[in-house]
Amino acid sequence: MSSEKSFYRSGELAELAGVSTDTLRHYERKGVLARPLRKANDYRQYPATALQRVRLIRRALAVGFTLDELAAVLGVRDRGGAPCAEVRTLAAARLLDLETRLREMVDLRDELRTVLKDWDSRLRGRAQGQRVHLLESLHAGNNRKPGNSSRVTQINFRNRQREIKSK
Repeated sequence: MSSEKSFYRSGELAELAGVSTDTLRHYERKGVLARPLRKANDYRQYPATALQRVRLIRRALAVGFTLDELAAVLGVRDRGGAPCAEVRTLAAARLLDLETRLREMVDLRDELRTVLKDWDSRLRGRAQGQRVHLLESLHAGNNRKPGNSSRVTQINFRNRQREIKSK
C-alpha cells in the first residue's frame, strides 16, 4: 500500500496510521477526524490528508492531550483560526500535571520502600506458618511515616479522578 494515494478505505488508513478501524470511527465521533465520503458500496473513503491528521492525533495523545481538547483546537484550526496560544497553554498544563504525578510517584516509591522494610522485619520475626497480616498493615498505617497515614490512597484517588476528568 502506498501512502501516495488520493483516497484510502478504512482498513488501509488504519493500517498505515497504526490504529484500528474502530479507532478511526471513534475519532470521527469525537470530532477530531472528518467523516469520510461514502462510496456507492457504502465503504468509507478518506482523503489522503486523513493519514497526516490521524498521525497528528496520535502524537498529541501521546503527549497528554485529550480527544476533547484536540476536537476544540482542531475545530478552530479547521475553520482557519490559529489556536497556537491555546495549544501551548494546554501543553503547559500537561507538563505541570506530569511533574505533580512524578512527585507523587517518588513519594509512593519511598513509602513502598518503607512498607517493604517493615514487612521484611515482620516476616523475619514470625514462626513458620504464622500470618503477619501484611495487607492489613497497609490499612492500619502501622508501617507509614507519621503524618503520612494514607498517602497511597490519596495518590490513587487523585489519579482516578484525573483519569475520569480526561475522558
